[in-house]
Amino acid sequence: MKSKLLLALLTTTLAAGTAVAQVKVEDAIKFRQSGYGFMAWNMARIKANVEGTYNKEEVIKAANVIQAIANSGMGALYVPGSDKGKGWEETRAKPAIFTDKEKVGKVAMAFNKEANEMAKIAATGDAAAVGAQLGKLGDTCKGCHDDFKAKK
Repeated sequence: MKSKLLLALLTTTLAAGTAVAQVKVEDAIKFRQSGYGFMAWNMARIKANVEGTYNKEEVIKAANVIQAIANSGMGALYVPGSDKGKGWEETRAKPAIFTDKEKVGKVAMAFNKEANEMAKIAATGDAAAVGAQLGKLGDTCKGCHDDFKAKK
């Protein structure tokens, strides 16, 4: 039930992006790029802790940021016309992210699920479990990148 609700919300958000966000195309691209960049930095923070000296509090902070951004409704930033253009740099969103709503919904739900799980596992302080979850979370990123993000 929860997954169906999330899929419905994501699909609605993607379909009605302009009504929800009311942002210029260039701003939508900038906000998307910023959100994904900030999540990447926080994933790198977790990785550094798993591979080095583990600091539970730092991992919790980073995991909570990822969880918050993953659940923030970034789908609203995929406004019509933002498949091309420049934010901080040229967008690399492939046109399919705007048309293949079923697959986008699946990859978004998978990412949200793993981001939420990362926050739960981070709170335990179990470095090995965090490392394993980081791999699962990264796999969901790759799954989206493979289908919906153009290579440089």
